[in-house]
Amino acid sequence: MKDNPKQLTPEIIKKIRQIEIYTRRLVNDSFAGEYHAVFKGKGMEFDEVRRYQSGDEVRSIDWKVTARTGELFVKRYIEERELTVMLVVDLSASGQFGTVERFKRVIAAELAAVLAFSAISNNDKVGLLLFTDKIELYIPPRKGRRHVLRLIRELLAFEPDGRGTNIKLALDNINLILKRKAIVFLISDFLAVGKSYQAMLQVCNRRHDVIAVTLSDPKEYKLPKVGLLALQDAETGEVRMVDTGSRAVRRAFTEQVRALITEREQGFRRAKVDRIDVTTADDYVTPLTKFFEKRAKRLRR
Repeated sequence: MKDNPKQLTPEIIKKIRQIEIYTRRLVNDSFAGEYHAVFKGKGMEFDEVRRYQSGDEVRSIDWKVTARTGELFVKRYIEERELTVMLVVDLSASGQFGTVERFKRVIAAELAAVLAFSAISNNDKVGLLLFTDKIELYIPPRKGRRHVLRLIRELLAFEPDGRGTNIKLALDNINLILKRKAIVFLISDFLAVGKSYQAMLQVCNRRHDVIAVTLSDPKEYKLPKVGLLALQDAETGEVRMVDTGSRAVRRAFTEQVRALITEREQGFRRAKVDRIDVTTADDYVTPLTKFFEKRAKRLRR
């Protein structure tokens, strides 16, 4: 692993500032409270004893203090709030793709910023693991605005050595690194073919609370009808000439993508992970809001 992002250009510095302003506003307006509601602490811890007040539960009476003082006192508990949030972000070459407004990698940085600011506003710690077909960077969980700004900087400016995707390796490292239960946001386009990571996803979700955040672009799922087209695999560099004028070629491409999506969906269901679906064509605020609402509704049952 390395820790040497490319030089921070004025453009990147400006982008970091823009992301901070925008995402902190989102957090302050809505997501901080929703985050607190759906991610509970590790339990309750004793805070203090105080005099009994009308309406207090009888079972909260501290009988030892009451006997000693001759007055009714109750024990007061507070939620043991501090949690650890890990942002596990795929930096494979396919993240440098976007045909609408932004690259998937930029959206990943903004999403991570919202989640990170939500965490620290609730006094939780947040860490970062960047991966491709290798572990590129690990930043241990900490608190504070300066720490979150560093995470955003790495997400925007870090130059990975690898180009491929190894989700299994990333999850395996999370299990090794984190000794206590954490909230793990796995942010990726999940274009990795095969079931190699799905078993590890199940294992990781048993130890932690894993949320899969899928990033996609509309053009990834459908070939345009433009005749001969040179297609390059972003992760392998392989170039193939494809006749997009052929209906059979376009159909085969669509079927291959559908099979990949089906396999991914089945893996999520088997692992029983929650997910947030985000595309470059739409704002991520709505998917995040729906995720928090769904979680809150489940907790009320």
